Amino acid sequence: MKKIQQLFKEWQSLQPLNEKMERNINQQFMIDFNYNSNHLEGNTLTYGQTKLLLLFGDTIGNANMQDYEEMKAHNVGLEMMKIEAKDSNRMLSEHFIRQLNKTILVRDFYKTSRDGDYRYKINVGVYKTRPNSVITPTGEIFDYASPEETPALMGDLVEWYRNEEQRGKLKIEELAALFHYRYIRIHPFEDGNGRIARLLVNYILLRHNYPMLVIRSDDRNNYLKVLRQCDLLAGKITSDGAHATLEQIKPLVDYISAVLENKLTALIQLAKGEISELIETKDDERSGQKEVVRKGGQKRWSDVLELIKENPKITRGELSDKLGINPSAIQKHIQKLKTDSRIERIGGDKGGYWKVN
Repeated sequence: MKKIQQLFKEWQSLQPLNEKMERNINQQFMIDFNYNSNHLEGNTLTYGQTKLLLLFGDTIGNANMQDYEEMKAHNVGLEMMKIEAKDSNRMLSEHFIRQLNKTILVRDFYKTSRDGDYRYKINVGVYKTRPNSVITPTGEIFDYASPEETPALMGDLVEWYRNEEQRGKLKIEELAALFHYRYIRIHPFEDGNGRIARLLVNYILLRHNYPMLVIRSDDRNNYLKVLRQCDLLAGKITSDGAHATLEQIKPLVDYISAVLENKLTALIQLAKGEISELIETKDDERSGQKEVVRKGGQKRWSDVLELIKENPKITRGELSDKLGINPSAIQKHIQKLKTDSRIERIGGDKGGYWKVN
């Protein structure tokens, strides 16, 4: 594939696009980015529902109203990010990142703990007040920055980005990947971190006149695998991850580079009339063929229950990998099964097991 710089120069030479083409590109990106970034986090709206909501403000089907609100709010965050990125007089700030989190999450809400034993409040737009972590596919707990570390690490991250932007030494794909990874290792908020990371990657690209990217939800396993590879290279110590080097995050640089090269190539083909449209979502998702397994979530609840029956010690991470759906979605299905008294958790996440009633 051509180098990104060469493709970018060719893309720039094709500017300005005619008004209709530019409008179509922006509109299609809006639908694809909102749909995919939210689906990576467990949103259940179909592609058709997303398109109808964002273009016409209509809602159809039996999706959760929270998912509709989440999708609309994420689109507001996207527009807010674009305005900020295009203002060359304003530099990235922690205040803006907190406002972005507050915007996409809308309002304070409650979540249930992993073991289902208690509920806790998510305060939007403020840094976390309790530790957060992820359960790996092997059942291990991987910790992010502590609440005490977070303010200083976020200050370091924003200051580093401002300095690197001024220096202009890093390639755009390196700058975006390094910011993404360092931010994720801090995980500064109690919810919305993945969506904020992808919005800020596009903030960096747009600010430097590069096209924005879509990380496709059907590529979720590869995306997470790349992040786990970076975790191994950067190590488990939070401060090391939050100050990771380019060498340590090479898998993510390569991943983002490939996505960016593909996007630039497709845009150039579109501008030259070699292709008629640019849609960054798989055909089967757009045509609704996956709705058989999504409708009402019933099929997924059944799948979760069957896997728990087969292996009462199975972890949420293992359920996520086996079913190919987001851990947040797994938690929703588990909570439903517990509410219906079909399962209960005996013991904690480590050493505990599921009891099927």
